[in-house]
Amino acid sequence: MVHVLSSRILLRPTDPERSRAFYGETLGLAVFREFGTGPERGTVYFLGGGFLEVSGRSDTPPAPGLQLWLQVADAAAAHKELTAQGVEVLRPPKKEPWGLVEMWIADPDGLEIVIVEVPEDHPIRYRPGI
Repeated sequence: MVHVLSSRILLRPTDPERSRAFYGETLGLAVFREFGTGPERGTVYFLGGGFLEVSGRSDTPPAPGLQLWLQVADAAAAHKELTAQGVEVLRPPKKEPWGLVEMWIADPDGLEIVIVEVPEDHPIRYRPGI
């Protein structure tokens, strides 16, 4: 069995500066570490229980099946903040049949990001014996 100690998503954007501005300034993700120099230097952001590394460059945007899932405490507040920052909201917050409140946005390369609120009474929060 593989004993995973840490994890991170590696993102190779078509325009690294634009993506760093989106994740660092627009979304406001905190920086874990930075490395290298120049326009393709790496920036690793805290991403809840993992990390998002934006480094290098790709000639093509990410595959359409790739998506990020980011949990927030309040999807309505995130919607208000992101629209104020000029982020295009693909779909505003909506309570889904499975009980999660989801809002969809995209990064500058079109990578879809679902912003999720887990309501207090949702089974995902269920912890037996507590």
